[in-house]
Amino acid sequence: MEGGGVQIISRRMVKPEYEKSSVSPEPQTVHLTPWDLRRITVGYIQEGVLLPKPPASCVQHLASSFARALGRFYPLACRFAVAPAASAGAPKGLTISLCCGDEGAKFVHAVAPEVDVSDISGPLRVIPRVVSSFFPLKGMLSTDAAVDPSRPLLAVQVTELADGVFVAMSLSHAAADGTTLWDLFNTWSKMIRSGHDGNSRNIFTAAPLSFERWFHDGCPVPIPLPFAKMQGMARRFECPPVQECSIHFSPESIKKLKAKANAEMAGTATATISSLQALLAVCRARGLAPDRETRFLLPVGCRTRVKGIPQGYVGNAIAGAAARHPVGEILGNGRLGWTAWLLNRTVASVDEAMVRDELVSWSKNPSLRYSPDLRGDPAIVILSGSPRFDVYGNDFGWGRPLGVRTGPGNKLDGLITVFEDGRGAGGMELEVCLAPHVLARLVANQELLNPSVSMSSPENWGLRIFAGVVHRWGLCVLELILLLVHTIRYVYIMLVVELWLCVHVRLCSRAQGNANYAW
Repeated sequence: MEGGGVQIISRRMVKPEYEKSSVSPEPQTVHLTPWDLRRITVGYIQEGVLLPKPPASCVQHLASSFARALGRFYPLACRFAVAPAASAGAPKGLTISLCCGDEGAKFVHAVAPEVDVSDISGPLRVIPRVVSSFFPLKGMLSTDAAVDPSRPLLAVQVTELADGVFVAMSLSHAAADGTTLWDLFNTWSKMIRSGHDGNSRNIFTAAPLSFERWFHDGCPVPIPLPFAKMQGMARRFECPPVQECSIHFSPESIKKLKAKANAEMAGTATATISSLQALLAVCRARGLAPDRETRFLLPVGCRTRVKGIPQGYVGNAIAGAAARHPVGEILGNGRLGWTAWLLNRTVASVDEAMVRDELVSWSKNPSLRYSPDLRGDPAIVILSGSPRFDVYGNDFGWGRPLGVRTGPGNKLDGLITVFEDGRGAGGMELEVCLAPHVLARLVANQELLNPSVSMSSPENWGLRIFAGVVHRWGLCVLELILLLVHTIRYVYIMLVVELWLCVHVRLCSRAQGNANYAW
């Protein structure tokens, strides 16, 4: 179960299939935006859903419906094209664009007969390594696809398990973001589901997608990058190993504590600091030097923040918010509310003017993102995903997903991926990545463990840790999540990140023998 047991049956290239009444688009070039290009050096986005076992083999049906879904998202079947920056007055360098000619996306069929649904699903569990084998294009960077034009920007893998099916998708982050990936996933599942009813044509009546990329005023198109060749742009590194844990917060557990949470917080909230922020006071960051800086990095969607980005936009439309605060500024009575207020201001500052200014600055002096820049900092938390993505609506015709998992790409210590919870509206699921040695040290701390739960298996290290955390702070955690799902979208995501940082920093310090702070 540590990664073996998955056998590849077939690989093929699936080309977009267009509606009979339409003509396939002419070959075209789609130039990449600053949002796209700054992600050319990172790994592919990798998301997948766990489905129940279909009544019959579904692979061929999935492949044919995927071709039809790809017809609506045909730029994702393109290839990268690299050319010298040739425009008059442009600095020396190269440009990267999408060359759309129906090259297709990869479709992989695999089997894992020894893996059961129960092995990889369920709340509060460590995610086994075998899950990484369910994703295609493992280890691929977008620069790899730019260097070798035969490599696809998009791939899917259908892995038949003993009692279920795992459907995974890998997409170049330079081609599009998570919103586009889940839009494609939703279209694919709806298309195959509607096909069972003979209504697959209705999919093509949906609002048209926008494939024209959005550029800020004055942006050079295409944008020259300051590299002589693609090989000088790519930087590969070995990701430090991480252990992944899945944590579910159900609507039922939230509802159970609603009255108590409201009663305890009555009269304590102010006009500027909500009860949600006040609850974080029990989980303050401790154990680091007062001048040590903590960082919170989270994505901010721009489809509704920036005027001119059309509905149905296909591509990247993400800005970043970063909050940095010395530990000493968030310690002490009353300081956490102040910190939460600062975090609110950080998110609120990502308005249209700031986004446009940042894009103008970047296009004048392009710089690329590299994952190694974020490693090695035990006080950093990186947020990914969104509970707004319709993950559990991906019913392919034989039942809703039983779970959601991410692939091995871009996994760093401190990464949190947020999903909606599949057990009902209002829940939430967090996939948390931590260094294995941190988990091992924490397991050795018996003070954190819940004695009422038997978790002797080494595979349950993450479970034991989080059970201990919930045992210690379970009330505040559930109260927090209760209020999170009732607040604005970006603030509650941000505060989940802060909560995890508080837990992570405190426990890391505890595991390293720092006993200067009382529980």
